[in-house]
Amino acid sequence: MPNWLLDSMAARGDRIAVAGPWGVSTYAELATAVDEWSAILAFVEPGAVVAFDGDYSPGSISLLLALARNRNVVVPLSRDVAAHHEAFVELSQAEYWITSVDTQPLMRSTGRRADHPLYADLRRREAPGLILFSSGTTGNHKCALHDLSMLLRKYRTPRHSYRTLVFLQLDHIGGVNTLFYTLANGGAAVVSDGRSPKAVCEAIETHRAELLPTSPTFLNLLLLSEEPNRHDLSSLSLITYGTEPMPETTLKRVGQAFPTVKLLQTYGLSELGILRSQSRGNDSLWIRVGGEGFETKVVEGRLWIRAESAMLGYLNAPSPFDSEGFFDTGDLVDVDGEWIRFRGRTSEIINVGGSKVYPAEVESVLLELDNVADASVAGERSPITGQIVTATIRLIEPEPADAFKARMRRFCAERLTAYKIPARIRIVDEPLHSARFKRRRVA
Repeated sequence: MPNWLLDSMAARGDRIAVAGPWGVSTYAELATAVDEWSAILAFVEPGAVVAFDGDYSPGSISLLLALARNRNVVVPLSRDVAAHHEAFVELSQAEYWITSVDTQPLMRSTGRRADHPLYADLRRREAPGLILFSSGTTGNHKCALHDLSMLLRKYRTPRHSYRTLVFLQLDHIGGVNTLFYTLANGGAAVVSDGRSPKAVCEAIETHRAELLPTSPTFLNLLLLSEEPNRHDLSSLSLITYGTEPMPETTLKRVGQAFPTVKLLQTYGLSELGILRSQSRGNDSLWIRVGGEGFETKVVEGRLWIRAESAMLGYLNAPSPFDSEGFFDTGDLVDVDGEWIRFRGRTSEIINVGGSKVYPAEVESVLLELDNVADASVAGERSPITGQIVTATIRLIEPEPADAFKARMRRFCAERLTAYKIPARIRIVDEPLHSARFKRRRVA
């Protein structure tokens, strides 16, 4: 852990660092907790790989900082991925596993030896490491190893200080970015008692949070819940959104619900870190990305990025970087000078008889339809056209399926080209998003 970050935190004394259901913790208290963890970790050698279970709390945050200071490789595991904990500990070659971080911490040796060549490279650097796992939308989770000191370098430049609702978890690149940005700039990390719209609104109101970084899917749920009308959210000055394409319909509704709040689209990847970004406007999906340490280019509509903070590599897959160090993000974009607009991931594009369909475009139209709570669009094989468009719909109120389908097709016919209109519709009761509040697109 770079000394500048710990020194800056220690100098902030009684300023609130973390606030949540348990109360508040100051920077001085967080620094003390880091020292206490360091004493517990005294026998853990620098370079060792250490996993821990835990979401945001003074205990998990101070443990992460202590492990980084000890130059360990940190493997944070949130409740979001509880079903994968055992597999992730094995994939990362974790040598120690700490559980019950906030109650009665238990550290045990796993008996493994972290002997991957990338770990040897990191140890030669005498730097702390961080393991992040891909979301696994293609079926297999990839295990990315970062030099944590490189990820932290950009936070040395002072930025605006916010009281921030920490929404994306510690094992998500967006969560890592939120936490370290907040601590580096003397802000306060606000933790909600769960991530329901009600819990998030209560935390914003109680702790006067100014910044809400989240996903388009959660923002849609937030508006449907009407919880913003039941709470005082006047402290909010900035909402950032990322992790998936934003439907234009949802962006418009968020702007109407929060007319005095700035809306900013963000962009980052587990393999590269978070880029600095600028939205063309509150109501615009056009964005400018880059910043110091990042280079971008668009090749045949696909975004490529070269980053100083890029991962060292995958532990369980070949290097994805080309000979010049560029990473193919798999994101398809439109270009307007220095501005880009995300259309969707290459793997999600639907090909109907040679014509491309972007799921986010169809979803945005479906979300305009009365009585639709959420919609997920994907492709399904067809012997005639190669693929057809399918839509999974969650309704606000029960409605006869045949009546809804007829109404939906009439509505879409006025707004979409014929081949983009869903040919198959499924109405479900369960959520259409993952535990990370990212839309699932499975035909």
